[in-house]
Amino acid sequence: MSDTNRVRLTSVREATLGVTPANPKMRTRRMTGESLSFKPAFVTSAEIRSDRMTADPTKVNETNDGDVNNELSFPVDGSPLSDDFASALFNEWVNTPVRDNAGTADSVITGVAATGGIFTVLTGAAFVAGHLIKTSGFFNSGNNGLFKLTTGSATVPAVGDGLLIDEANPAANARIKVVGFEGASGDIEAIVDGLESTALDFTLFGLVPGQWLKIGAAGAGNRFATAPNNAYVRVSGPVTAHKIPLDNLPTGWAADDGSGKALRVFFGDQLRNGTKRISQTLERGFMDQAEPTYIVQRGMVVGQLALNMASEQIITAAFTYNGMSGAQSTTSLDDTPEPATTNRSMSANVDVGRVAESGATVVGPNFVRSASITINNNLRMITAIGNVGAVDIGVGECAASLQLETYFGSNALLAKLLDGELGNLSFRMAKDRQGLVIGFPRVTFTDGAPSANAKNQDVTLPLAAQASIDPATGAQVLIDRFEYVE
Repeated sequence: MSDTNRVRLTSVREATLGVTPANPKMRTRRMTGESLSFKPAFVTSAEIRSDRMTADPTKVNETNDGDVNNELSFPVDGSPLSDDFASALFNEWVNTPVRDNAGTADSVITGVAATGGIFTVLTGAAFVAGHLIKTSGFFNSGNNGLFKLTTGSATVPAVGDGLLIDEANPAANARIKVVGFEGASGDIEAIVDGLESTALDFTLFGLVPGQWLKIGAAGAGNRFATAPNNAYVRVSGPVTAHKIPLDNLPTGWAADDGSGKALRVFFGDQLRNGTKRISQTLERGFMDQAEPTYIVQRGMVVGQLALNMASEQIITAAFTYNGMSGAQSTTSLDDTPEPATTNRSMSANVDVGRVAESGATVVGPNFVRSASITINNNLRMITAIGNVGAVDIGVGECAASLQLETYFGSNALLAKLLDGELGNLSFRMAKDRQGLVIGFPRVTFTDGAPSANAKNQDVTLPLAAQASIDPATGAQVLIDRFEYVE
């Protein structure tokens, strides 16, 4: 007997489609259920027999596909959920600069000096002065926190004197991650359509059109005095040295000279749909068997992502995979996989901070009751004589569609549907000071009609929308993740 509660699902990224890395370090996956399937395909013989009997079925190939269902949590960089999103959008995350010992002490981050507040790290993406970094996992608690870099460097970034404690061999979990930027007191101001600075050069931070920012921190000295300005906003055009143009501005946004404020602006990693095929090897282990069975599926690419939000429910994400080949044995690819992430699941009512249509929050009388997002890569399996399994995976268009069910309190959204008006949609969610924004910068409502189905019910407007390429961002789907935000 085998119990579903004892099934272990792990995965690893592949460098080559269908090829599991040598000595793979597997990561444990979180799931609410799976329907993964590695199985043979048979064809019944067409032979005609006078005795009315049937000849043996003939094995013609093997199939390798299936679904993994999840509750949505923050997609930690390098985690299976992060890789799933990358595979679904056919692109890599563009990450802010980071250094992480990743389980091996004194490996990437090799020292902390109190004098000058210097971190010594292996070279990589450069840190720049003005970056806001979140540090964690150091032995000395005083080295963990939120700091502004006063000196930029790829190897010795510094936060200045009096903030850090000497640490010669930083711990295995030590991590430094850029989460935003901070200006000098009074340097950053809000204008009618964005942010301006006098001294700080905004082009140093790599911000791009379509990227989301969170303006303002928890402390009064790091946020605008104009309360509505301390909000999530979107970069609307090319960033210049002293201006960030913005849209999706909140109601009440107003000019504010930022006098006396060392303004903090948070930003994070971004993923946009592209053309890079990203595959994984998945392994299921049936751990309660006397000798566990392990089923390996290779070359698994996300063919479809379905994200669902419903009132009073946990947000769910289902990933449908198509793969190349598989195998089963009683030997695991990795007997000691890395543990699963522990970030808490997000729910629609509590953790979705905003659903926006064309830059404005969807509020009463047309509140959103449910929403679903589907991204379909239209994959096709390519097979060939002499080869068991697939020899390649064909890739079709990225079809991104959305479904919204709103209360029918006014004709505002219905009018946009009937007029064929172009707009945009975004969904912002956050939990435990980590945020996620999923945006569709160019959408068209394509279907929907209100109806009274029975008495004693609310009238709703079920809307279907289709995403298309947005010239300003060059994308259809944009996902921003904020590893830390206030």
